[in-house]
Amino acid sequence: MVQAAAKRLTSQAEFINSLNVFPVPDGDTGTNISLAFASGAKYEREVTSTSVSDLAGALAKGLLMGARGNSGVITSQIFRGFAKSVEGKETLSAKDFAEALAASAQTAYKAVMKPTEGTILTVIREAAKAGRDQAATTDDVAEVMDAVYEASKKALASTPDLLPVLKQVGVVDSGGQGLVFIFQAFDEVLTGKIADEDAGEPDDAQMDEMINAEHHRSVQGELDPSDIKYGYCTEIMVRIGGGQQVDRKFDYDEFYQYLAGLGDSLLVINDDEIVKVHVHTEHPGDVMTWGQHFGDLIKVKVDNMRHQQEEIMEKDDQPAAVPTPVAEPIAAPDTAVISISAGDGVADLFKSLGVTHVINGGQTMNPSTEDIANAIKESGAKKAIVLPNNGNIFMAADQAAEVAGVPTVIVHSRSISQGMTALLAYNPDFELAENQQAMEDNLGTVKSGQVTHAIRDTTLDGIDIKNGEYMGIVDGDIKVTDPELLGAATKMVQSMLDDDSEIVTVIFGADATKEDADALENTIMEIDDELEVEIHEGDQPVYPFIVSVE
Repeated sequence: MVQAAAKRLTSQAEFINSLNVFPVPDGDTGTNISLAFASGAKYEREVTSTSVSDLAGALAKGLLMGARGNSGVITSQIFRGFAKSVEGKETLSAKDFAEALAASAQTAYKAVMKPTEGTILTVIREAAKAGRDQAATTDDVAEVMDAVYEASKKALASTPDLLPVLKQVGVVDSGGQGLVFIFQAFDEVLTGKIADEDAGEPDDAQMDEMINAEHHRSVQGELDPSDIKYGYCTEIMVRIGGGQQVDRKFDYDEFYQYLAGLGDSLLVINDDEIVKVHVHTEHPGDVMTWGQHFGDLIKVKVDNMRHQQEEIMEKDDQPAAVPTPVAEPIAAPDTAVISISAGDGVADLFKSLGVTHVINGGQTMNPSTEDIANAIKESGAKKAIVLPNNGNIFMAADQAAEVAGVPTVIVHSRSISQGMTALLAYNPDFELAENQQAMEDNLGTVKSGQVTHAIRDTTLDGIDIKNGEYMGIVDGDIKVTDPELLGAATKMVQSMLDDDSEIVTVIFGADATKEDADALENTIMEIDDELEVEIHEGDQPVYPFIVSVE
C-alpha cells in the first residue's frame, strides 16, 4: 500500500501542482506531498519487521523528516496519528484500521493552529468517519478501505463549496487531491485491483557525475568573470510525458538542438523516463520553459558563475596563510541565524545582514524538516533562529525546531523582504525569545512585492489573467498584470507606495538583467523623485523582481 501510494503520488505530482489557486509557476503541493511520501516509503521499505506497528512507525518517521511545505507536513501528521494508534499491533483488523484513520484526523487537526475546511483536513475527517461507519458493519478491511476512498473523493469534490477561492478559480483543494491519490492506491492494493508496485525512483547518480565533470571542465579555463559569455549554470531534470503543459513528444535531436542555441557546455542525458540537462546560458527561464514542453520539472538548479568566479578570484588574491603547527578550530556561533532562500545574490544579502547559514530553497523547492534540522545541527550552535521567508515552509520549520536538539525559534517571515527586515531587529546579545519577538514585530513594517509570469488563463479577485502575462503580487495577493515585465513591475510598485514610503529595494533575479532593474529604478524615480531606490542582484529563480517598500 505504501509503495503503491508513493508511486501514484510521483506520477500525479504535476497534476496536483496544477491545482494551485494562483496561476504562478511555483505551485508545489504535488511536489511536496510526493517527496514527503517518498521519504516515508524509503524508511518503511528499509524495515525488515512485518509488524504493522514497526512499519507504520517507520512510515511516520520518514514522512516527518521528509515533510516539506504545509501539505507535506499535514500529511506527515496524518500518518503520525495512524502510527500512534497502531503501536504494539502486529496486524490490523477492520476496526483497528478505521480507528487508526480516526486518530489520523484528530492528529492532523491538532497540528494546524487554525484549521480550515475545504482542505486536506476535510478529506481526512470525512474519510475517517466513513471508515468507522463501515467497520461497524463488516470485518473486511478491504470493504472499509473502499468506503474510505469513496468518501475521500466525495469530500474532495465538496472543497470548492467550503472554500470560496477554490470555487472562484474552478479547482479542488490540491492537498486533498494528494490524499485521495494515497487512498486510491491503498484501495487498489487491498482490493487486488493492482499488484504490489515498485516505487523506486530512477537512479541518476551517473547523470550527476557526468554533469559535474562537464561543468568543471568548461569553467576551469575562465579567469575573468567578464570573459564568461554565458553566466548561468542551469540544470533541470524533466520527467518525460508528465505534467499539464506537455505539447511535444520527446525527440532527443529536437530537444538538444534548441538548447544548443541557448548557450554552451550543453549536456543532455536521458533514459525512457527522465532527461537531465546541463547548460551555460544567459536565459535559464527559457531552458525551464523548453523542458516543460516535454514533461514536468523534477529538479531545477541555477548558479551565477560570474559571481562564483569573482569569489574564487577574491580568495586567490588573499595572501597565503602562515602554517601553524596545530590548526585552530573555527568556533561555532553561539546562535545560528538560518535563512531559507534561493539565489546566490540573495544569500549574500542575508549574510551581510547577520545570517550565519543559508539553506537553498524557497518557491518550487521547499526544504524538508530534515534539511532544516540538519542545518541547525551542523551549525554547531547552542541555539538557533530560523527565517523561512515563505509561508509554505512554516510547518516544516516548526517541526525541525522540535527535533533540532538545541533551543530553536522560528521568525515567521513570509517573504525575502520580510526576512531581511526582521534581521534589522536581531541583537546577538538578546535571549532567543527576545529576538523572536523583536524580529517578528518588524515583519509588518515592510511591503513585499514579487513579479512573475502566469502559467494559465484565469480570473482571480476580479483580475483577468492571461497565460504568459506578468503579474505583480503584493503581500500574497495578485494586484496587477501586464504583458511586459517592466509594465507589471511599475504598476506593482505604484500600488505599494503611499505617503510614508521612503525606501524601495529592488532585487533582480535570474530572468532579469541589470538593465531591466535600472529601467525600473528610472520609472520609480519618475513616480516620486524623493524616494531612495536600492538595486541588488539576487540571482533568484521564478521571480525576475522582488521588491520591498519601507
